[in-house]
This record gives sequence, structure tokens and C-alpha cells, in this order.
Amino acid sequence: MEEFKSEFTQKNVDAAFDSVNLINALNEKESLTEDEQIRKNTNIEHLRIMMGKPEFVTLLTFTQKTKINNLIN
Repeated sequence: MEEFKSEFTQKNVDAAFDSVNLINALNEKESLTEDEQIRKNTNIEHLRIMMGKPEFVTLLTFTQKTKINNLIN
């Protein structure tokens, strides 16, 4: 049986920043619909999960880490 290997690439960083951009866009709105709030919460959770993976975090610049941490904390 082949062992599962987790490899993170720039595509994972790009996907995380799709979440960052979505959250920032939703934060600019005066109010959110229920669907938008769910999408925001889901994307915040995605970022929390990714930031818990050291292999992913090592790909981020200091600025990228700061931007994500500001959204999830």
C-alpha cells in the first residue's frame, strides 16, 4: 500500500489567498446574508486548518502569515 504524502505547493497558498480575498470582500459589506456569513465562516475555518499544517506555513512569507492570522484570530 502506498503511503499518503502531504505536499503543499504554491497552489495551496493561492487557494488560501482566495479565502483571504473572499473574507476581506465580505468584511467590507455593511451586512451579510446568512449564506455569506456561512461562506465567511467556512473560509475562516479553512485558513485555521491550513495554518495548523507546518508544511503549509513554511511556504508563506511573513506578510502572508500576518494577513491570515489577522483574519483568523
